[in-house]
Amino acid sequence: MYILYQILVNIIRIVYLTEVSRNNYTKMKKTSLNLSREFKGKNILITGGTGSIGMSLAKQLIKYNPKEIRIFSNSENSIFEAKENLGRNPIYKFMVGDVRDKDRLNLAIRNVDIVYHTAALKHIEICADNPFDAVKTNVVGTSNILEASIIEEIEKFVFISTDKATNPTSTLGGSKLLAERLTLNAGTYARKGKSKFAVVRFGNVLGSRGSVFQIFQKQIKMKKPLTVTDKRMTRFIMSLSDAASMILNVTKILNDGEIYILKMPSIRIEDLAKGMLHVYGLRFPDYRNTSSLKITKPRGERFHESLITKEEVPYCHDIGNMYKISKTENKKQLSSKEFSSETASRISQSRLHKTINELIDEYV
Repeated sequence: MYILYQILVNIIRIVYLTEVSRNNYTKMKKTSLNLSREFKGKNILITGGTGSIGMSLAKQLIKYNPKEIRIFSNSENSIFEAKENLGRNPIYKFMVGDVRDKDRLNLAIRNVDIVYHTAALKHIEICADNPFDAVKTNVVGTSNILEASIIEEIEKFVFISTDKATNPTSTLGGSKLLAERLTLNAGTYARKGKSKFAVVRFGNVLGSRGSVFQIFQKQIKMKKPLTVTDKRMTRFIMSLSDAASMILNVTKILNDGEIYILKMPSIRIEDLAKGMLHVYGLRFPDYRNTSSLKITKPRGERFHESLITKEEVPYCHDIGNMYKISKTENKKQLSSKEFSSETASRISQSRLHKTINELIDEYV
């Protein structure tokens, strides 16, 4: 009887898992179909298109048959490398230009339907040392592309921001906050219902250029100590593919003047460093026990990050795998625990090691 019982349990389990897989496949197929309808035959402009997020976007967008993907960058060398990376597909059009140059943007945006504004100065220290340039690129540059979008009457505009824009304490954060405010207000200047402007607010995108992952990776390869500012420091983290997928999904659902934030796990930077040392030691014996941790002095960085400000909480809505900040107040106020990297759910060790392995496979 026990054997028959076990067989029956296994049959039920198989049927259940099959049904779950079928449902998941159906949902994925439906999402893909919806996105295909969103982008098929569209002209898309990506400012800062040769950056990590811009490139990841370009790779994912091509699956949905757009008419043209314009990759706009101020770096000739980056464009050359992007061409080699993406291939010579005629859908990609590479354009040299700077978001500080309004006239160049007015030409680049002609007949464009969707704009992804990823161009920015994004490093805390570089922005702090070059505040005038940070403002010219992150604030004036954003104003330029917004004005060009309003005049061209594009359909949708998505600005890529950062959690450092919440209660900013740095030049980078302050410039990104101003760019957010410009984006959220842009719809008031557009013809009613013609153009929609939204913000996507990210945490730390692991694997992006200059990210802490790349810094630690370089230190491991050079067999130097991994520099951690403070053992208490925490950050929200996400992968490049998650970032690009979120942007595309937001494009489908956005309304004017909204901010979207992916639900992300947090991590202590010390744990990320230890995790990378562990994974590298297992996969590459030459790097085993060759690096250690070194605590350095704080460089103007915050110990913890917040996804949402106190003023935004009443207008924050839980929409599944994301939060949405809209102009409509939420009658059921959300707990602010998950909004701080200090108190949010931490990434599990197994998931962290899996993520590190995936990044190593991609970048080694």
